[in-house]
Amino acid sequence: MIVRSLSDIEGTERDVHSASGTWRSKRIILAKEGVGFSLHETVLYAGSETSMWYANHVEAVFCVEGEGELTNDDTGEKHWIKPGTMYLLDGHEKHTVRPKTDLRVLCVFNPPVTGREDHDENGVYPLLTEAATTEA
Repeated sequence: MIVRSLSDIEGTERDVHSASGTWRSKRIILAKEGVGFSLHETVLYAGSETSMWYANHVEAVFCVEGEGELTNDDTGEKHWIKPGTMYLLDGHEKHTVRPKTDLRVLCVFNPPVTGREDHDENGVYPLLTEAATTEA
């Protein structure tokens, strides 16, 4: 059993700040835990714009705080994201998030991330692998 709080993660290698400065992600569960998915709490900052394309991952996102606009860059379709809203990128959609306020979301990735990922010039997380360890 693993028990971990967000305060345990703050200031560690699991507390990832994007190179773009548009988000911060606390990586709660990673590939090394060996459970087949990763879980993150991510805050996308108010007034920012982040374009992403998870070409190598499926991501589910559940909003717990804040509001913002999600655009499917492939279709132009827009969605308003607010607490209680979930979106699933099951088709590897290119998308852009524009938070009106700080937007706090819980994200699940499959395959799991290692914790070192940041978006490349195309908004993609590279497919990094890591063997599971027994260490929590």
